[in-house]
Amino acid sequence: MKNIVFDLGGVVFARNIKRCTQEFIDFFSFVRSERMPRFWEEYDRGTSTFEEVTRTLADMNGCSREKCASYLRYSIELQEPVQPTEALIRQLKQAGYRLYILSNMSREFIAYLRTFPVYGLFEGEVVSCEEGCVKPEPRIYELLLQRFGLDPAETLFIDDRGINLEAAAAFGIHTQRFDPKAPEATCRLLREQLLG
Repeated sequence: MKNIVFDLGGVVFARNIKRCTQEFIDFFSFVRSERMPRFWEEYDRGTSTFEEVTRTLADMNGCSREKCASYLRYSIELQEPVQPTEALIRQLKQAGYRLYILSNMSREFIAYLRTFPVYGLFEGEVVSCEEGCVKPEPRIYELLLQRFGLDPAETLFIDDRGINLEAAAAFGIHTQRFDPKAPEATCRLLREQLLG
């Protein structure tokens, strides 16, 4: 294996759950779906705006747009690196692996995540809002492989959603499902596989 590709949400970054109320967690319960709802997928694709998503969330939850906008902004501010993953990324980088990002992410979220030092450890990225396509659509995997000249047989993709991993496997890319509820265990497994 030469190339390690990471999803961002739930793998490299996650909300700090200790700073969330139960109401806030329930408000964003849809993010735990195996596949995101269409309105959020379009937000990640870059074809829907922050304001449009705010309107949809207000209709879904029966609350004011102001509250939905503040919740959405807060959900961005809550993002922080997953510590076991960040440590693993630094070890993989030191060991000589080429590291990449393949993520469904909206413009507001990705702008914030790029401010963290761990983001600078990646050699390249394919982010949905900048490409007009989202996982698990085949086009986004084609972009990853073509843009960086990756051999699927030498590439491992780490994601927390099975549907995205299945799509990657169809291209011959090796996959590993990440468990957001047990990041230490997943990182330990990856460390054993990749660092011996």
